[in-house]
Parts: sequence; C-alpha cells; structure tokens
Amino acid sequence: MGDLVCSKCNARYSLNDKRWRCDCGGYLNIEFDAEINIEKIGSRAPTMWRYKEAIPLDDYSNIVSFNEGFTPLTQCDIYSKKAFLKLDYLFPSGSYKDRGASVLISKAKETGVDHLIEDSSGNAGCAVASYAAKADIRCDIYVPQDTSAAKLSQIQAYGADLHMVSGSRSDTSDAALKAAEHYYYASHTWNPFFLQGTKTFAYEIWEQLNFNAPDILFIPTGNGTLLIGAYIGFCDLKNNHLIKNMPKFIAVQSENCAPVYKLFKENLSYVPEIDNIPTIAEGIAINKPLRGRQIAEVISKTNGDIVTVSDDEIKKSLVYLSKIGLYVEPTSASVVAAFSKYKTNSSDIAILPLTGNGLKSNEKILHILKEMETEQHS
Repeated sequence: MGDLVCSKCNARYSLNDKRWRCDCGGYLNIEFDAEINIEKIGSRAPTMWRYKEAIPLDDYSNIVSFNEGFTPLTQCDIYSKKAFLKLDYLFPSGSYKDRGASVLISKAKETGVDHLIEDSSGNAGCAVASYAAKADIRCDIYVPQDTSAAKLSQIQAYGADLHMVSGSRSDTSDAALKAAEHYYYASHTWNPFFLQGTKTFAYEIWEQLNFNAPDILFIPTGNGTLLIGAYIGFCDLKNNHLIKNMPKFIAVQSENCAPVYKLFKENLSYVPEIDNIPTIAEGIAINKPLRGRQIAEVISKTNGDIVTVSDDEIKKSLVYLSKIGLYVEPTSASVVAAFSKYKTNSSDIAILPLTGNGLKSNEKILHILKEMETEQHS
C-alpha cells in the first residue's frame, strides 16, 4: 500500500508502524499511490472523505469524522484584485487543522493507539483534542503559556489534559517530545499522516474550480502543514493525470518570525533558528520549523516565492476582511496582506485560504479594533 520513508537516511517502515520518526532521528514522509477517481468522488457526500482512496487507511470503518471538509470557495475583490477565498475557518473546531486531525486520529485508532501527545500554538491542539475525544483516545496537549484564552478553554472543553509551557514555542515542542518518549506523538509537524489530511485542501480546490488547478496559492506558513499538504495533493492530482501544471506556491510569514524566508532568500543549507519577536500571527510564529527545508523545496519546485508581512499590514487586512463580513484570526489575514502587495497577473486564479476562526482571538481582535480607531481619531 505504501511506506513511511525517512527524509534523512531513506529507511522504510510499514504504514501501520506506530512510529512518528525514524530511528536515525529524521522526520518521515509517506510514499503512497493515491487514487483519485472523478466518478467515485462525484457520487459521494461533499466532505473531505469523498477522496478516501487517496488517503492511506486500511479499514475505512476506522474513519473519525464530523463530515468535515468541502469548505466554500468564494470569489471576492480584495484590494481591487480578484481572488478566491477558501473558507477553512468553518471547520468543526474552527480551523483547517481538522483536515489533518481527522486523518491522523483515524490512523491512530486503526493502529490501536489509546493515549497520544500533541503540541501546538493552539489550533492543532484544538483539532487533535476534538477528534481524539470522538475516538475516545486519551489526549495530552502542550501549548505555549501565551496561547489565547479561547483556544485554551476549547482544548480543555474537549477533555484533553492541558499542559502550559513557559518560554518559546520551541520549549513547548521540547516538552512534548519528552512526553512522546512514552506515548504516541500525534504531532502535526512530525507525524506525516497529518499531511495526508491537509492535502485534501488541494483536491477540493481542484474540484471547485471545475477540475482545474489554480495559478497561484498564498499560504500562511509556520510549520508548513498546509503548504506541504497542498503540494502533496496537487502532486497526487498530477500523477493521476487530472491536472497538467502545478500552481505557484507563495509562502507567507510574519516579518517578526521568518526563518523560511531567510533560508530561501539566502539559499542556506540549514534551517536557521531566529529570535522569536512577538507577532499577532501566533499561528505562524515558528522560529525553527522542523520541515523548513521541505517548505523551501516546495517553493522552488513550483517556481514560487516567499513573502513577509508586518503586524501593521496584518491588522489592516484583518479589519478589511471583517468589513466585508469575514471574521478570522490574525494569522488568516496574513495571506490577504501578502496578496495585496504581491504582483500577480490580472488573469491569475489566486487562492487565499482563511485558516482560523476569529472567535479564537476575540480579545486580540478587540484590542486591534480599538487601537486602529484611536489612530483614526488622532
């Protein structure tokens, strides 16, 4: 059916092995021939599991799902330029991370996992906790101490054991890695099954564009789970001869935390660890992403680019989206900020994913609105 393959030493393991990294310490990818049949998917309900033959699961009775997916793709004028907004903030737990969590928890259930660990800046923790609750799997979530209150309460409401870690986002990962020595690590960065869920983002866009690929994608990028997943998805479509050309991938990072930008623009052979200056885009505040080189490879292979945006630009775009009826968290607004200043062709079909619900950041958004109102009257 396929293999887990080490990114460092090319060692191979069974897809049913409960491991989340190689014995050599390298992260794992999945080699798997995804089947995408237009007739089959067209006869099924509009959820991400309509593409189940493209997901490496042995027994579909293990699927853990809330009938999620197939989020709206709506065309809008954004700063006088046309773009399609993919409304992934409408998932059950409030972010696109449900895509990855549904597949990852389904595989955990299939292999008999009864206790798992995850670390997150918030949204992945919410998603994993939600699906673990449905699967009746015990769940420990590690989060940075400054995670928004709404996300903390959401994780606890699902019944997960919450562990708040002082220090940087990297300190949180270190704490989870230590705990994962004893339990299954349902990491959205280390565990490759998460990417097998986020790749459905690409399938849905292809289908919603009348079975065509877009020209360009702007994707908020911290750990790269949506960007890498989308790339895997479009590669699957190309391998099935369902598209001819890959879209151009534009990674979006915060100016305050842009290690992949530095890696890509300076052509470095390693992922630099940078000082993590606070940013309102907490979802992409990853100062040393595990898969940083893999992110850079996706950008290179698609003739793409990487754009950084300031907190002020994100705030402006957040308010702009709210004024047209879209309430999202600041990380989502980063792609709109990038799109507004990046040169695109008028004929380009551009996709901007809105990845997280604004209800997760109410206090932060209220502060931004008051701040901007004060500036307007000064």
